[in-house]
Amino acid sequence: MDTLWDNIEKLSAVCRAAGAHLPDEELKALQVGKVAEEADEAMHALHGLKGLTTCNDAHTWSEVQNDLVGAVIAALLAMHDIDPTGARATFDEILHRRTRRGRKASPSA
Repeated sequence: MDTLWDNIEKLSAVCRAAGAHLPDEELKALQVGKVAEEADEAMHALHGLKGLTTCNDAHTWSEVQNDLVGAVIAALLAMHDIDPTGARATFDEILHRRTRRGRKASPSA
C-alpha cells in the first residue's frame, strides 16, 4: 500500500512532466502559489456555507474539507518540489517542532 509520501512523489512526477517546458524555479514558485489557490477555495466554500457569497453558492463542510485536503496536498507537493530527497525529513522535523508545545501541555504527554 502506498504511503502519503509515495503518492506525493508520484503526483509530483506527473506535475513535473506537465511543466517540463518551465524552468525548475518557476515550477517551485507555481506550486507554492497553488497552495494559496487551494486555501482560497476552502475559504470560498466556507463563505458559501455561511451564506456570505453573492452568487448564492451553497456549500457543505464536506466541500470545505475537500478543499483543505487540496491545500495540504499542494503544500506537500511544494515541499517535495523544493527538496525531493529531504521533504519527508523536513516535514517530520517541522511537525515535531511545531507540535512540541502541544505535547508538553497535554496531560498524557
